[in-house]
Amino acid sequence: MTSTTSTDSDNATTFDIGALACEIANLAPMQAVERLEQVPVSVVAHVLVALSPAISEDVLLAMSDETRTEVFAAFPQATRAQWTANLLYHEDSIGRLMEPAHVVFRPELTVAEVVERIRKLSRSILVTYGFIIDDHHRLTGVVAMRDLLLATPQQTMKEIMIAQPFFLSDQQTLLEAMRLVVNKHFPVYPVCNAEGKLVGTVRGRTLFEEHAFEISAQMGAMVGVEKEERLSTPLALSFRFRHPWLQINLLTAFVAAGVVGFFQSTIDKMVVLAVFLPVLSGQSGNTGCQSLAVTLRGLTLGDLRPGREKYLVFKEGLLGLFNGLLVGLSAALGMMVYAWSQGNPYYLQLGAIVWVAMIGSCVVSGVAGATIPLFFRKIGADPATASSIFLTTATDVVSMGLFLGLAWLMFW
Repeated sequence: MTSTTSTDSDNATTFDIGALACEIANLAPMQAVERLEQVPVSVVAHVLVALSPAISEDVLLAMSDETRTEVFAAFPQATRAQWTANLLYHEDSIGRLMEPAHVVFRPELTVAEVVERIRKLSRSILVTYGFIIDDHHRLTGVVAMRDLLLATPQQTMKEIMIAQPFFLSDQQTLLEAMRLVVNKHFPVYPVCNAEGKLVGTVRGRTLFEEHAFEISAQMGAMVGVEKEERLSTPLALSFRFRHPWLQINLLTAFVAAGVVGFFQSTIDKMVVLAVFLPVLSGQSGNTGCQSLAVTLRGLTLGDLRPGREKYLVFKEGLLGLFNGLLVGLSAALGMMVYAWSQGNPYYLQLGAIVWVAMIGSCVVSGVAGATIPLFFRKIGADPATASSIFLTTATDVVSMGLFLGLAWLMFW
């Protein structure tokens, strides 16, 4: 990265900060660092300030300690202090998304005094609300620009402010905050600590952008794709992200293959069984994926309240039972027709085996689809992390094992 020089502040004007910020936002952190190494430090500072704190802080953490210190030194003092504090918070907390609270006033200030200060502040920052604090820096009120416009110059902030305003906690998770603000849609939210002190602000746009990114990352996480991977991620890094999960998937596939191998003698006696193995596996896998998708959606949106986990698992198991009963009848009829057309005298028994196996497989798949993400959450891992891989293993082992096991019992 280019070192800071006396001309760095002038260099910033020769770069399209907005275009470069958009480019960085679409890169994974490591690629963003490589791109920023090509521009002066002062430009890097301007670009990171233009991005949401969540993206900028990921990029900063991907930098070396020496480079990060150099970039921090180029930040405005308030931003430097704020982001230094932000990095102390948990990755999923609101504290990591905060921006400095620039527009802060005391309650005894008059409208005329505040307007004059806002005129100066508005030259360098976007002013949306004024935040009123007491002697201990606790948030006591919020003033909107409309209220300032309609007030008389002699009125004080205490007279026109909205007392006991809504605020977010710096320790809240993104999901908890989203549940609170989903019906509010304020452009900016004050953020306070446990003592009620104003420690920063977070823009509504930042909250929704970060939440949208987390949701979009779930699909990839279910099959072992890291959320850091983007379309622009280099081949080697994408390979490093994905390959370990494929090895795990192969290992779990061997487990399912072992189940089929265990019943090889049964398949040899009744070859028609092999025809319906993909049917059982595919149907139970789809049932499990439906349950998994609904469970992950509930966890993401905060719909799953504490203590409702058992009800969710029971409901998904019951849905699996009902679906298995009806789908099993269709599959059983298909097995009977196929076996009869092949001249197999056991077509009725085979149809019954398919029906029972389909019911059992769908029940277990529904329960597994709900249980696996709940288990990951309980141990403190991302509920979406490779859930699909483990779910596929569970559904394949159960569906094939139950189907071939019933056939073995009947025809041994």
